[in-house]
Amino acid sequence: MLNLAAVQLGNTLAFSLGYPEIIIIVVALLLLFGGKKLPELARGLGRGLRLFRREVKGLQDDIEGADENEKSRQALPPKEDSKKDTDERAG
Repeated sequence: MLNLAAVQLGNTLAFSLGYPEIIIIVVALLLLFGGKKLPELARGLGRGLRLFRREVKGLQDDIEGADENEKSRQALPPKEDSKKDTDERAG
């Protein structure tokens, strides 16, 4: 059976979190940071993730744009050397 929450790494399962593990993590965070600090931390984490996603999307768009420019350059015939033409006329 396929478990989408778990990734098989050798003989161990990684990232397999159930409800008991999540509850333990939340309780530990409450004890460490307190109830007033957690919303601020979550807000900062959300802003950081949004910024990260925006930057990744920008990089992907730049890469796709570069690929399209390269394809369009390959489709165009090569330009003739204009300096060669002017040298022949002058000579």
